[in-house]
Amino acid sequence: MRLKQITLALCGLLCAAAGWADPLDKIADKLEKKLADKSGARIAVLAFPYHDGAISSGSSIVQEELTTRLAKSGKLDIIERNLIKTIMQEKKLELSGIIDPATTKELGKILGAGILVTGTLTDLKKDKTEINARAVDAETGRILAAESAKIERTWQDAPVQPVQVGPAQPNQPAQTNALGKPLVQLAILLDTSNSMDGLISQAKNQLWQIANTFTSSEQKGKGPEIQVALYEYGNSGLSVKNGYIRKVLDFTPDMDKVSQELFALRTNGGDEYCGQVIDNAVRDLRWDKHSDVYRAIFIAGNEPFTQGPVDFRQSAAKAAEKGIFINTIFCGDRQQGMATGWKEGATLAGGDYSNIDSNIQIAAVSAPQDAEIETLTRQLDDTYIPYGEKGAEGAKLKESQDMAVAGASPEAAMQRSMFKATAQRASADAKWDVVSALDTNSMTYGAIDKNKLPENLQKMSAAERKQYIDGKLAQRRKTAQAIQSLQKARETYIEKHRAQTAAPTFGEAVLRQVKTQAKTKGFSFGK
Repeated sequence: MRLKQITLALCGLLCAAAGWADPLDKIADKLEKKLADKSGARIAVLAFPYHDGAISSGSSIVQEELTTRLAKSGKLDIIERNLIKTIMQEKKLELSGIIDPATTKELGKILGAGILVTGTLTDLKKDKTEINARAVDAETGRILAAESAKIERTWQDAPVQPVQVGPAQPNQPAQTNALGKPLVQLAILLDTSNSMDGLISQAKNQLWQIANTFTSSEQKGKGPEIQVALYEYGNSGLSVKNGYIRKVLDFTPDMDKVSQELFALRTNGGDEYCGQVIDNAVRDLRWDKHSDVYRAIFIAGNEPFTQGPVDFRQSAAKAAEKGIFINTIFCGDRQQGMATGWKEGATLAGGDYSNIDSNIQIAAVSAPQDAEIETLTRQLDDTYIPYGEKGAEGAKLKESQDMAVAGASPEAAMQRSMFKATAQRASADAKWDVVSALDTNSMTYGAIDKNKLPENLQKMSAAERKQYIDGKLAQRRKTAQAIQSLQKARETYIEKHRAQTAAPTFGEAVLRQVKTQAKTKGFSFGK
């Protein structure tokens, strides 16, 4: 009851706030006009999470206000919001704001709706939020209408990931993650004390290989989203109060951001508290709790696992309770790692123990397909069209990582080139690139504001602009498909000519472990 009162109070404040009525009326009017010929269809207005799936009181406030405005005219058959909420809770469903055709069809049946109105929130400033709304045909997943608007952000709570259903109990059926979208969550914990430069080098060089391995995997016939979180520990440049530990990144699907942070890591002597950094990762990260999600921690270092004020056995027990694998990678002699607790730390949470030579250089790999992939990647890079306030920032990050990874190693650059052709990369880039947004159906052509486009496109006529953008989209899809085809041929060639004993590197250890563990969650590899 108290939550309902708070929500109603917030709604009241929202309605009274200057600037709210017009933007939401604008969205409602646009959707209503586009749906005029759908008068017989029932419409469900869903909650509006943030673009990364996080929610706040604003998510339900926007849902409530938009429901009211769409129902006001009496021309559309709108399902009452509380009924939607009750059904969603009964079915234990959560939304990420972007849903695929299979999901819309399933959700439409559950709610008895022919059209779903969904979307996302994006905080632009402390007091300003952008709403992106879409009306979607529940049967086909096709976007029927889309509109965006900026509103005053009157709620104070920070976006948080929704509390979701926990792991299935023994003898109970597994519960589907986030309306059926496969998910992989990897937390990478790197020792950044002295002598660990080689470990960091291996991690930043092999990130793209790890990402590509999962983007080519499947669970129930669908490709997953991979989210990576990053911690550094054991660095004396960090706060002693925090145990020489820093959370660098919470879970993100944006591999460029992960790569950027990996390249920024610097080593410095310190104390390595493995138990404490694992405890931090288990407690502080936004772990999805569904039973079909592959959740794993990978911790790498070269000092005894027993150091620090937090017993690693307690941390491992907490991880096991949440269904999180702990995989340990000792940088040194295998027996020494076992003697200093690294194997026990993995075993206690159902994970695996590996040892590597952190100073080994990544072996150069070449294949007959490389030259053509490089050419196609340049063609794919030419299809980007920065958009809006985030356009310049996204383009700058992409360019900086192009240069950084290319300078790191040829194989890392090749793996990144192949990752650019994946659906996950398109979803991440959709936040700032018009072509990616169109390719992933997170934006319709009609919703494009020409004033947010580069200057050369603004000067074009409407017909010229559409022809130009359509051409870039066609080029993107054709090029990405060609790269994916060459990637399969390249992987076959590399596997055939690979040395019988793979180099004991960070990436090799991670891939060896995930392929075994993820299969327990229904993932298959090597398609």
